[in-house]
Amino acid sequence: MRKLLASLAITMGAVGAAHADLEADADAAAGAEKAQTCAACHGQEGISPSASFPHLAGQQMSYTAKQIMDIRDGHRMVPEMAGQVDDFSDQDAWDVAKFYAEQDANLGQVDPDDNAEQLARGEELYRAGDMAKGIPACAACHTPTGEGIGSAVYPALSGQFVEYTVSTLQDFAASERDNDPANIMRDIAAKMSDDDMEAVANYVYGLH
Repeated sequence: MRKLLASLAITMGAVGAAHADLEADADAAAGAEKAQTCAACHGQEGISPSASFPHLAGQQMSYTAKQIMDIRDGHRMVPEMAGQVDDFSDQDAWDVAKFYAEQDANLGQVDPDDNAEQLARGEELYRAGDMAKGIPACAACHTPTGEGIGSAVYPALSGQFVEYTVSTLQDFAASERDNDPANIMRDIAAKMSDDDMEAVANYVYGLH
């Protein structure tokens, strides 16, 4: 937990220093125009029609901007995004991120009576973690309502597709995705079983 909090402080400082001006100048209208080519996979307003692609609506602006720039610069490999953002400037990334951040987030609905044991395990992991496994509470970085922390570049999770959340955790666990600050998500995901990942993913889908 100390490592997590230290990384949070470092990340907040770095983001504040490096991107404050770009974030302040972000233009949602310009972002909406630039994002037209994104609609096929992520939906016209950021609600994706396919579980293969994440919802972007309501996502933390800083997180979306970072992912766009990381993909553009080769720091995050997403085959489906090949060539899609190659011509984006940093300001384009922030403009698009602001557009999506201003859209209404997807609201997932989970039947509490459907696999109640799995949902209970997901809630336990999300709110309290599993100290025996060394897994911290997800809520520490993603907030109790799953909205994330923009100043620390920690994403919103609420309403995200179960399949997408599970595949993301699997990628972090296998270090196939490695653009997380200070290895935070790689360290955490590597300690999670497949059942843990499924449980958390199902829980956050209906969290808001």
